[in-house]
Amino acid sequence: MDVYGRFDETRTRVLRLQAVPSPKDEGKDMKDLQNSELDNLLTVLTRLNEREDISLLLDDLFTIREIQEITQRLEVARMLSEGKSYATIIKKTCASATTVARVSKCLSYGSGGYARALEALKEKEAYV
Repeated sequence: MDVYGRFDETRTRVLRLQAVPSPKDEGKDMKDLQNSELDNLLTVLTRLNEREDISLLLDDLFTIREIQEITQRLEVARMLSEGKSYATIIKKTCASATTVARVSKCLSYGSGGYARALEALKEKEAYV
């Protein structure tokens, strides 16, 4: 087998591995994560009142890419709640169709976190 044949074979194996969903998060939710570390994180998040303090924490906890993904999902949720189409949301936010579908599923069947976040945004807009 030549170099190109080996490359194609390896590439095929990698693509097969990527197509297999990871079982680590299947069927899990926040209730499955209840421990002292999560309790500490939730305590910190509820006790920080200043935007600057929260921004500094996010900067330390997450990469810029992760923060972008989180803010993108929140924008997708906002647009879905306004009745925007998937195509419009994808075009405006550059989110993948999978992300839009996942956020939509959470809005419909999730724990209600997006609904509370969107309510907080509406309250913010009412004061501006």
